[in-house]
Amino acid sequence: MKTIGFIGLGVMGKSMARNLLKAGYPLLVNTRTKEKANDLIAEGAVWKETVAQLAKEADVVITMVGYPKDVEEVYFGEEGILANVKEGTYVIDMTTSTPSLAEKIYKAAKERNVYALDAPVSGGDIGAKEGKLTIMVGGDEEVFSACKPILERLGTNIVHQGKAGAGQHTKMCNQIAIASNMIGVCEALAYAKRSGLDPLKVLESISQGAAGSWSLSNLAPRMLAGDFQPGFYVKHFIKDMKIALEEAEKMNLQLPGLALAKSMYEELAKAGEENSGTQALYKRYIQE
Repeated sequence: MKTIGFIGLGVMGKSMARNLLKAGYPLLVNTRTKEKANDLIAEGAVWKETVAQLAKEADVVITMVGYPKDVEEVYFGEEGILANVKEGTYVIDMTTSTPSLAEKIYKAAKERNVYALDAPVSGGDIGAKEGKLTIMVGGDEEVFSACKPILERLGTNIVHQGKAGAGQHTKMCNQIAIASNMIGVCEALAYAKRSGLDPLKVLESISQGAAGSWSLSNLAPRMLAGDFQPGFYVKHFIKDMKIALEEAEKMNLQLPGLALAKSMYEELAKAGEENSGTQALYKRYIQE
């Protein structure tokens, strides 16, 4: 079994790393706050103090960090991944980041005889825990094939989308579709309550019909229960929407639904909800 190094043990990263450990892979871990790794270490993962130490020992390095600036920091520089991995190592960035940064990592990796994939995911905390994530992959076909057995421990819907950066572009499509849908889910629930209906009964009907969506099935019940804990942070969703709007602008493409969703989420963050789950958008409607 290849030794896997996993960097970033947040809401999703920790569950993803745990699934690799359960599958029997020797696992090295590093994250900014060591306490976040303690339970994984107790389960058999090996802590590495620095990214460089982890990179030197791993056959495959997976990153799941917060922002493009974190990706840049962890891959480049003297203590970064690319300066320290062995030739022939596979590096897989599963952070939602920019397509241009995915291309930059791919080119820099190739110069060092290292194989790179961009493989952002969708499915939130539930998908990560259950190993049922959707994984969108960019990079060389043969590298994708070599890494697929590992990705299959993390997700069930795994599609090679094309060359480097294609995984990140696909994730943008995913986030664009979710953004306007989240407004629709909140407004449907607000309408149900205001009209005197039982919102849970309404969900029984509409989640199985043409209005059905992942957000309606998974996040609407959390909204109604007042559970705004993050499966996916508001602050990270804003980051993703910003990337998508910037990429759309480069393509001279207008996305008014996405722009509206981003402005609403930015208002939510300013109100102190940046560390809540994306379902906290519902608060805007129940407070009106």
